[in-house]
Amino acid sequence: MTSREAAIKIIKRLRKADYQALLAGGCVRDMLLKRPAKDYDVATDAKPDEVIKLFKRTLKVGAKFGVVMVIADGVQTEVATFRTESGYADGRHPGRVAFSSPQEDAGRRDFTINGMFYDPIGRKVIDYVGGRSDLRKGLVRTIGDAQKRFGEDYLRLLRAVRFSTQLDFAIEPQTWSAICTKARNITKISAERIAMELEAIVTHPNRAHGASMLIKSKLAGAVFPGFEGKGAKFGIEVLGNLSKEIDFPLALAGLFAGYDTKFGMAQAGRLKLSRAHSRHLRFLLNRRGELLEAQMGLAQLKMLLAQPYFSDLYELQRAIQKAHGAGIGPLLAIKKRAKALEGRQVSPKPLLDGHELIRLGVQPGPMVGLVAKEMYIAQLSEELNTSGQARKWVGEWLRRHKQLER
Repeated sequence: MTSREAAIKIIKRLRKADYQALLAGGCVRDMLLKRPAKDYDVATDAKPDEVIKLFKRTLKVGAKFGVVMVIADGVQTEVATFRTESGYADGRHPGRVAFSSPQEDAGRRDFTINGMFYDPIGRKVIDYVGGRSDLRKGLVRTIGDAQKRFGEDYLRLLRAVRFSTQLDFAIEPQTWSAICTKARNITKISAERIAMELEAIVTHPNRAHGASMLIKSKLAGAVFPGFEGKGAKFGIEVLGNLSKEIDFPLALAGLFAGYDTKFGMAQAGRLKLSRAHSRHLRFLLNRRGELLEAQMGLAQLKMLLAQPYFSDLYELQRAIQKAHGAGIGPLLAIKKRAKALEGRQVSPKPLLDGHELIRLGVQPGPMVGLVAKEMYIAQLSEELNTSGQARKWVGEWLRRHKQLER
């Protein structure tokens, strides 16, 4: 069963029990735009406890806000009671929730294009806020007073830019003015929620437009202090030259391509990225420029190829070259060399382990690591191919260093 089918089944069950029930929000917008919807949400006049009684499997994820998750045929569907919200003391969560009518519920939502309902039984769009008109015009507009709407929930500042980016819509002038006025308040939102919105913006194919709006509105400067001027402009250029489908660490590396690694990692740290994403981003920022060394040693090339982020590093460097208006000849040469290594082991197991090195006479401690590293480079360079050759190499290394110590 699809998400849409599950939602319609829930609506029919609610209707049979004499409740109002409609599809709501983003799925209606996407249906009118003939785009695939991510989620199908249901809005109803049934109160949370009444919804829970009607369905066998439910989750009380937000019952105090009128939201219940209904699980039917393996599909989770959000079912929300028509409501009004007020008392946003923290700029994110309402202090008071009151159950209401569909029209009042539409009035508390963020943007007109997200404030419509759809009756799948009668096949009718119900629009109290002018959403259909703004869809035709290609506009992102708040419902009601923009200053008030953003003051209720500062995350909406980033959501406006995200919708503009993803839909390629303009932001209505008064809505844009309110975003610029309220931009500094975005830091009152949790880092995790900010990161989610930013990821949706900078990984979208229209990311250069989105990043430009983040900078012009001062949202970028609020989230990333010091991200401005030439460095920020260069970041937009790099983002615009990246491939259509990219991941978040690569997008951030592009965004911070005009700055050193320390600055980029400090700014990214504000987003509380996962360890994996932080490691990925640091690799990309640290290794910028290395792939321009077309004649790099075989060992160095193999070590880069063995990294899971090699393709992202190549893509980042290509975009940086394009943004600089420079050629990509060295990159193509590296790509040709990498292709020639296909089918060959680029990260083989070391020929000798630490215990064997000690048995051969290497002094326990830091020297073991040093010898192991130099031996592995010789192995990657294909100077050593067998354990016998490696043992001979270690003996020569020890003799050479003893002579240097005399």
